[in-house]
Amino acid sequence: MARVVKVFRTLRNNWKKSTFAVCVLSYGGYWLYGKHCDSLLRREACLLAREFGRQQIAPFERLRKATVILNPAACGGKANNLFEKNAAPILHLAGVEVTIVKTDYEGQAKKLMELAEQTDMLIVAGGDGTLQEVVTGLLRRPDQDTTCHTPIGFIPLGTRNSLSPSLHLLSDNKVKDITSATLSILKGETVPLDVLQIKGETEQPVFALMGLRWGAFRDVAAKISKYWYLGPLKTNAAHWLSTLHEWPLVREVTVSYLAPNLRPPDLSPQKPQRPNVLYRIFRRLKNRWSPPVIEPPKVEEPVQWEEKQLSTLELFVQTHNKNPVQRRINDSLMICAEPDNLTVGEFITVGNKKEEDSTVFTKESTKLEASACRLQLPEGTAGFYNIDNEEYEAMPVEISLLPRKLRFFISAERREQLLTQMQ
Repeated sequence: MARVVKVFRTLRNNWKKSTFAVCVLSYGGYWLYGKHCDSLLRREACLLAREFGRQQIAPFERLRKATVILNPAACGGKANNLFEKNAAPILHLAGVEVTIVKTDYEGQAKKLMELAEQTDMLIVAGGDGTLQEVVTGLLRRPDQDTTCHTPIGFIPLGTRNSLSPSLHLLSDNKVKDITSATLSILKGETVPLDVLQIKGETEQPVFALMGLRWGAFRDVAAKISKYWYLGPLKTNAAHWLSTLHEWPLVREVTVSYLAPNLRPPDLSPQKPQRPNVLYRIFRRLKNRWSPPVIEPPKVEEPVQWEEKQLSTLELFVQTHNKNPVQRRINDSLMICAEPDNLTVGEFITVGNKKEEDSTVFTKESTKLEASACRLQLPEGTAGFYNIDNEEYEAMPVEISLLPRKLRFFISAERREQLLTQMQ
């Protein structure tokens, strides 16, 4: 008992050191517990992947090939380590023949995709920038009509992963997000996604999966990281200081757009059964003795572009990929424009919401549905677009919708959750 009393007396006399030691030990214990949980997640994912690897294949059937485009610079340079520890073992245990291609500089993924060989699946390991480069390089190829049928998997390793909530169930654990995204690739369930083709006056077209953003909220969002020393107040501070520099932050733009097109019925993935021999002989004889009447070609009606002058704080041309499983009547893109009469307080409030989800718009915003649009900016307009969170110089552009152009792997759980939200 005397020894216990002596210990408590020592702790009381050295309370500063004792407090520091308790804080260090608590943090260390929490860190070790997190590492243990991550290890359990990896083990569980590897056990599931091993079941795929144990499936038997025919004698002349080859292993599935996967080409991985990995951006080691993503997530502050941690992407390579995250991929090797959390995703690569799952792919190897599943019996997938993996070819890993690492990018060395910005824009290299576009060139790699223009020269890439045919593969069974394409896996993008990185963030928004890597994904946009891969999609752009893939759709710039001369044989893009063939290569666009290759299913694409997205492993979220970047700082921003805008497409990931549409494909995977997200959590606060980075390891869980990576392992679940990798397992969804192995399960093979896919969903078609729309693509935007954005073409300037001189440059080659750029392709986007989420959309094009331009305006005051975009400009402020690009400066928020400069106020890191303000902690949780940095978003409010960035929006408030921008209003002191200039107010109102209204942008003028002329939008020309085409009406949306009706969505054609989805084709069945299974090939129709071939008719029997007697039916085919009868059909040929019938066509020979009474040939079908060939209808004259239809005269195409001239395209009617509608024009609208907008005064807005932000313009966002986006796809419907936020919920890719939703059934829609039209194949269309959405043109959303915020009103130009927000007060400073409303500007800060809306800016905070857009920092969490840039696709959120106020009830008073203008929304147009179109199959294609043109953005004409006033002369001398400076600034930048955000195309899938990547900066491009603002200029007049034409945006076309490529409906259901690419197929991406999606987790079955996320598909069910999106279908439930629609009910």
